Amino acid sequence: MAITSANQLELLQTAEAVAREKMIDPGLVVEAMEESLARAAKSRYGSELDIRVHIDRKTGRATFTRVRTVVEEVENHFTELSVKEAQEFKEGAVAGDEIVDEVPPVEMGRIAAQSAKQVILQKVREAERDRQYEEFKDRAGTIINGQVKREEYGNVIVDIGRGEAVLRRNEKIGRESYRPNDRIRVYIKDVRREPRGPQIFLSRTAPEFMAELFKMEVPEIYDGIIEIKAVARDPGSRAKIAVISYDNAIDPVGACVGMRGSRVQAVVNELQGEKIDIIPWNEDAPTFLVNALQPAEVSKVVLDEDAGKIEVVVPDDQLSLAIGRRGQNVRLASQLTGLDIDILTEDEESARRQAEFAERTQIFMDNLDLDEFFAQLLVAEGFTSLEEVAYVEQDELLVIDGVDEDTAQELQARARDYLEEQNRLALEHAKELGVEQSLIDFEGLTPQMLEALGEDGVKTLDDFATCADWELAGGWTTVDGQRVKDDGLLEKFDVSLEEAQNMVMTARLQLGWVTIEELEERAAAEAEAEAAAAEEEAGA
Repeated sequence: MAITSANQLELLQTAEAVAREKMIDPGLVVEAMEESLARAAKSRYGSELDIRVHIDRKTGRATFTRVRTVVEEVENHFTELSVKEAQEFKEGAVAGDEIVDEVPPVEMGRIAAQSAKQVILQKVREAERDRQYEEFKDRAGTIINGQVKREEYGNVIVDIGRGEAVLRRNEKIGRESYRPNDRIRVYIKDVRREPRGPQIFLSRTAPEFMAELFKMEVPEIYDGIIEIKAVARDPGSRAKIAVISYDNAIDPVGACVGMRGSRVQAVVNELQGEKIDIIPWNEDAPTFLVNALQPAEVSKVVLDEDAGKIEVVVPDDQLSLAIGRRGQNVRLASQLTGLDIDILTEDEESARRQAEFAERTQIFMDNLDLDEFFAQLLVAEGFTSLEEVAYVEQDELLVIDGVDEDTAQELQARARDYLEEQNRLALEHAKELGVEQSLIDFEGLTPQMLEALGEDGVKTLDDFATCADWELAGGWTTVDGQRVKDDGLLEKFDVSLEEAQNMVMTARLQLGWVTIEELEERAAAEAEAEAAAAEEEAGA
């Protein structure tokens, strides 16, 4: 087609129609037309030339121009001019100027017209994707209503008004099925810009979906009077949600349940009958866990904060209720509290305590040459190790029935003699293993620690300085959603992660691997990062 006065206005009308249909800026469509016309002109005049097209936004007139840049030394005569040549076209031309010549409009053949159409469509698609991304990028984390368009390999494609989104198979509640044109309420889990355009990922199984549903049903949550602190879900089956009220006059559980259960029932209906336990949140971990294990009753809770584990003792008849069907109740309680939970019956806990009592009694009998009765007295008073007996204040031994000053002194002397002998043997074994004096002289390592390090091949201060803190103190990592224990070389000596880190950094300092200034900079950076994380968490 030729660009003639008859169809100049038609260009603008077409651009506006396309822009209205796709809800994008008409200027973008006109720019796409200019690029497509420039391509057609290059195919006519030569692809090496710099041909540009400008369409007047008022009249629709297309102007074709050839642009050449003025340079000192010409390398490409198609797009460049020397200063001398340029001065023939423009008086006073200098390097860097552009010489613009208007060229005749081109007639677009069938192939050129097809190419132009592809350019315009591509530009329109890109503009549409950008608009869709800008519109939805800030809506991640909210609920939206959509209409099912189709299903592809188990994934549901949802029409969300100005675009399409995908509800993946693993984000659907198990027994749900949808037909085209069904209305659906979904949570926008993520919005990402990808080569094929923005991808909007939806979910109905995310814990946040339940939290947002409660926010819609419970005005107190929307107003910030009640806060949802944690959510754990087994989608389509059971869920637990922890709430706290910042107004003493409002019961957080009652507000979420609603009159005759109306509020929670609305959420249950949306989630296909998923049973929901609403639990009062408590900053005290054991108390919160007791609440989280409802409806089971709990007799005792023992918290190990370093390991992030917690032991729960329940009556024998409550064990199955506490664990739940297929471990569901304890699993959800663990997700809600962020702790690993071990559940014991009262009989199991009693048997374990008796075994520990007998084991400690035997240690005192064997190593302090005591009779069973006296050893049991020590254990009953809370002594758990020979170190405690050896180095405790003597007054703490004198409170035991039948123990006078002489007896207390004798007990402590026996304990110290035994420990010193053990230290001597451990140090000898460590030396036999090849542990060098540089490590033996390092402050903070006992002979037993040196022995354990030597058995694992850590024999010099250099070896020790290359260890990571978790290699020494142990720790927990998450693998495939399960917490896995990493045993540390010095873990049995109750060396904490912080202590291990300090020892390793001290060793590196002694070896000259780091300086005091570098350590101070690192400490300052870590403190700043912790403060930023705390501020972000408080803001969230």
